[in-house]
Amino acid sequence: MPYDANVIQAATQTLQENARRHRADFDRRRQEIYRRVPRLREIDRQLSQTIRLAAQAALRQGVDPGPALARAKAQNLSLQAERRTLLERNRYPADALHYTPLCPLCNDRGWRGSEMCQCLRALCGAEQVKRLSSMLELGDQSFDTFDLDYYSPVYDPAIGSSPREVMEFTLNICFTFANRFGRQGGKNLFLTGAPGLGKTFLSAAIARVVSEKGYSVVYDSAVTVFQRFEAQRFNRDERADGDVQRYCTCDLMILDDLGSEMLSPLVHASLYQLINSRLIAGRQTVISSNLSLAEVAGRYTPQVASRLEGDYDAVRFFGEDIRKQKKNRN
Repeated sequence: MPYDANVIQAATQTLQENARRHRADFDRRRQEIYRRVPRLREIDRQLSQTIRLAAQAALRQGVDPGPALARAKAQNLSLQAERRTLLERNRYPADALHYTPLCPLCNDRGWRGSEMCQCLRALCGAEQVKRLSSMLELGDQSFDTFDLDYYSPVYDPAIGSSPREVMEFTLNICFTFANRFGRQGGKNLFLTGAPGLGKTFLSAAIARVVSEKGYSVVYDSAVTVFQRFEAQRFNRDERADGDVQRYCTCDLMILDDLGSEMLSPLVHASLYQLINSRLIAGRQTVISSNLSLAEVAGRYTPQVASRLEGDYDAVRFFGEDIRKQKKNRN
């Protein structure tokens, strides 16, 4: 799951701060217990020293440390029993003086060897949602808040149903895509329709769900994406290298507003590279556009059109511009 380095850094800082606060809270609780039951402080001091001192004494005397360690172990067990009794007598849990990290899998380090721990992965997902929120203005944009009342229930002979029926189907496709994300065999989505019909809204809803499932998500406009490809190719820009790498290797790429960019041979090549590399690697992509697939076939190369027609499900958006409807209501 190739998260952006800035996302990992911010998530790691959050993990470290959470672990620091957790440890500080434990230390405060422990000191309060010691103040109330001073004998517990002495027991913990003895427990931390007994076996070490027994081993050192045996080695200094040049004798077998086994008997000394056995006596120390018996003494430790007796001290532990006394500690449990004192804690329970004072209405504390038996493990109140035992520090437990927030994540016992990685001891709050965030990594298990070379593998990112699930605790850090969850924080990366949350940080990613935060960053996507600033780009997409996520707010309350989710599948639950997608308002079908903006779409007419009146039958439209041009589409063979009502806009609302079409959009109910569209909503279900996007919801299923997001919630089944990561399973083998999932197709890619091509969201097509006029401006103001909810393509960005449902893209944001997909991004939120997939991010919260712990996958890396990159959202960017077609104009910005192709600018980054250009910077990588002609300016030898290291940051652009990283951006293009993320576009091609993130778990989910959301390419917004395809068709808004100025066409050039570089755009044709970059779009094919992005789509084809992700298909070969089995990584899923969502593309939104005001163009239909037929219009895409006329605008881009046959190779791009072939990939989109063969490996993407076209998801139609119909209705009246929601922005205008909201403006008229106000």
